[in-house]
Amino acid sequence: MANKITNKEPYQQAYYPPAPTGFTRYMRTSLIWQGIRFIVINLKMLKLMSKSHH
Repeated sequence: MANKITNKEPYQQAYYPPAPTGFTRYMRTSLIWQGIRFIVINLKMLKLMSKSHH
């Protein structure tokens, strides 16, 4: 059975993504949180690289 698209009109609410909450915006712009994520991601990469070199 073919899927029928019911939302054909442009600029309806379904076309727009949800707006981020205040907490989400804070986490995206916080230098402290970005620093923590940077360290965590780098530790994961180091762990992965150390496994591949042995």
